[in-house]
Amino acid sequence: MSGEPSIFFSDANERQGSFLRRTFVLGGLTGLGAVALIGRLGQLQVVQAQEYATLSTQNQFNFRLVPPPRGLIKDRNGVVVAGNRPSFRVLIVRDETKDLDQTLDLLGQLLPDTMERRRSIIRDVNAARKFTPVPVKSDLSWEEFAKVNQYANELPGVMVDMNDARYYPFGGTFAHVVGYVAKVSDRDVKAIRDEGKAPPEIMFNPAFRIGKQGVERALDEELRGVAGGNRVEVDARGRVVAEDIGGSRPAEPGAEVVLTLDADVQNRALEVFGEESGACVVMDVRNGDILAMVSSPSFDPNLFVGGVPSSIYRALADYERRPLLDKALTGTFAPGSTFKPVVGLAAMKRGADPNRRIVCNGAYYLGRRFACLGRHGSQDMREAIKNSCNVYFMTLAVEHGPDAIAETAREMGFGQTFDIGIPGQKAGLVPDRTWRRENPVRGDGKWYPGETPSYGIGQGALTVNALQLAVYASRLANGRKAVTPRLIKSVGGVEREGGSAFADLPYDPAFLQVLRDGMEAVTDVGGTGFRNSQLGLGDIRMAGKTGTAQAQNYGAGSRKGAGRPWAQKDHNLFIAFAPADNPRYAVSVIVQHGGLGGGTAGAPRAREVMKVALLKDPDMRARIERPPAPDPVDPSPTAAPAPQAAATPQPRPTAGPRPYNSEDPR
Repeated sequence: MSGEPSIFFSDANERQGSFLRRTFVLGGLTGLGAVALIGRLGQLQVVQAQEYATLSTQNQFNFRLVPPPRGLIKDRNGVVVAGNRPSFRVLIVRDETKDLDQTLDLLGQLLPDTMERRRSIIRDVNAARKFTPVPVKSDLSWEEFAKVNQYANELPGVMVDMNDARYYPFGGTFAHVVGYVAKVSDRDVKAIRDEGKAPPEIMFNPAFRIGKQGVERALDEELRGVAGGNRVEVDARGRVVAEDIGGSRPAEPGAEVVLTLDADVQNRALEVFGEESGACVVMDVRNGDILAMVSSPSFDPNLFVGGVPSSIYRALADYERRPLLDKALTGTFAPGSTFKPVVGLAAMKRGADPNRRIVCNGAYYLGRRFACLGRHGSQDMREAIKNSCNVYFMTLAVEHGPDAIAETAREMGFGQTFDIGIPGQKAGLVPDRTWRRENPVRGDGKWYPGETPSYGIGQGALTVNALQLAVYASRLANGRKAVTPRLIKSVGGVEREGGSAFADLPYDPAFLQVLRDGMEAVTDVGGTGFRNSQLGLGDIRMAGKTGTAQAQNYGAGSRKGAGRPWAQKDHNLFIAFAPADNPRYAVSVIVQHGGLGGGTAGAPRAREVMKVALLKDPDMRARIERPPAPDPVDPSPTAAPAPQAAATPQPRPTAGPRPYNSEDPR
């Protein structure tokens, strides 16, 4: 029947047995559970007690990385050119703010300039790791610092502190060569990963700065130091409630870097350019040390440390004189007439007699007319350098060809980069027939005869930079050694290689003396650089070579581009060394679109920079201050005084032509 139970017991004993069986099973299961629970508790409290105690402590304390003080960069005399200074700053911890937008609104009322960077601040805060303070503004004034502190209770998640900020005391003087630091970008992290390395944890700290250009970039790892850390106690939400001083670790400062640069020479080199654009490099011709390497106009690297406003960066980037470009290493220009000694050296190496006289009637003809700067008449190599005669060097260039010129140019430092410890150099271009085959003009790969005369006077496809010109001038001045430049003097107290072990120049020293004679004549009476190259330092003279390089083909227009827009004017160049009788320093100057001529625009700037270098040299200073030797006196009592002739100005001896002798030690 449907109403009867499906299970029934025939008697009370059977019902009792079923109950006991159920009780026994349930009791067993309960007992097993209790045993398992007791065993687990024992394992946790006895066996794994230390492990979980450690994990508990780790949850209670956090270790926050602290960026280390960046290593100092000094000049050769110990003057700091990149250092650190204390800076008040305001920071935001995203996870401690109730409403980030509201907090930024309130902060903007206290610090109005943060409103201009609101979007970038929000981006940085959202990208930061949990509970990591993100700098909002650095270099707070005392008034700003006090104002933020005053309203701290109304600004949850906002804090102020003092940190070490990178500082460049000379502003733009060292901007290109020393570089600057800025916030780490995704590109920086990717570059490290592309090298197969793991980015250090400190790179993800919003307060950390990385080198972006020049020495700061090249030696970033050495300057970076080792990050420290603060061990802080946090609550269940991760907020800091106390600091564990004993568990904190101090940061280790980065290595100190000493450069070969001289702050006074460097500063003067930038000053002489004024508003002009260009570059200047000064080298010691004995050991290759770079005393100055300047690009003008410059920029203030301090702007980039805290984050340069986009409007200022755009203004720098768009200015036609390119202040962000390092013209000493990256800018390449035709060398103009400063290249003529290379052509003379190439010719002498192949048997040309420097005493041979070539007549200049004002132009050279090879299919068309190539103009000279004047009618110089009959002249030898020394006089041709003095007068900067196009006809003379065009003649030599056509006679010996582009390959001979290119070989000598490379041996004198062109068409290559130098290991000075920083990136960004451009090698320029030293053309020859092989290059022309790879870069044809009309598809046939031929070097046309009409290209050679321009090559002989430093024009055409030939391009160089200011550092190469300084190396070239140093090798001419040294006369025996292929001097190479050095910029990094020491890192962390360890001296960097450089100085003296240079290869020999593959030329008879007498050949180089011929060129130096001509360069002395350039700065003497009647030379193209005489008027603006007088040092006024006793008997110390400067020898040099002027150059003017066309920026474009003017056709029948003004030669130097006078009256034309700035970008269409000629470049002006000057190379020099001093003292002329015992060279110690060499200088190269490029005035971009100066439009005046190397002797007018380049020589006076080289003169001013060279004077500082000489006056800072103790040996040169002693020579300058040495009293002149007394005139010899005839001891004979019967000697009658010589009759006095009418006083006429006598020109000082010039380095004029003399019989050529390959054995002449000069």
